[in-house]
Amino acid sequence: MSPNPLHTSEATSNHLITLARWMAGDFSNYKQAFANPKDYAHIHVFFRPLPWEFFSGIGLYSEQVYDYDLWRPYRQGVHRLVEQNDQIYIENYSLKNPLFFAGAARELSILKTITPESIERRYHCSMIFKREGDRYQGAVEPGNLCLIEKNGCQTYLDSYVEITETTWVSLDKGLDVNTHEQVWGSTFGPLRFEKRESFAHEVPNVL
Repeated sequence: MSPNPLHTSEATSNHLITLARWMAGDFSNYKQAFANPKDYAHIHVFFRPLPWEFFSGIGLYSEQVYDYDLWRPYRQGVHRLVEQNDQIYIENYSLKNPLFFAGAARELSILKTITPESIERRYHCSMIFKREGDRYQGAVEPGNLCLIEKNGCQTYLDSYVEITETTWVSLDKGLDVNTHEQVWGSTFGPLRFEKRESFAHEVPNVL
């Protein structure tokens, strides 16, 4: 029998599961990169569901990789989805030794080696999502406290994401903590991904 620890409304539970299933997949911006190779690299974003036992809830492991170098992700993370009234709060975690788990989004044998002891919470860097029609829109939690140092400059993350069942649109920027001017991130607009493969069936069924 599937565990069912969700104590909020069925509608909210449905939102959490729907968002997790829409996120679970291999997303590629091939069309965008092919049309504008000078401005956009060909990137994959993978979100692979974690077993229920990992968080006693819904969790995902993520990798972002260049298409030409699939075994060397430039960003990895673990994410825990939490219900908060009419919104979904996604806690973000970094991996203490990320290279140990490179490729885990595509090789389940590697994914199984990730444990709660392998990660640490990235405080002030959670994302908050709300349903808007046929999509979920999310942004980094308010406060400008998700700090990232780049080239000796202290920046804070400004992140926006829009998710449908088959697409993922994201725009990440790093802004100087003092001047609020952009230091890193896309200057050509958001990355636009399409889902190539779905892992929705791997999301634990808790309803």
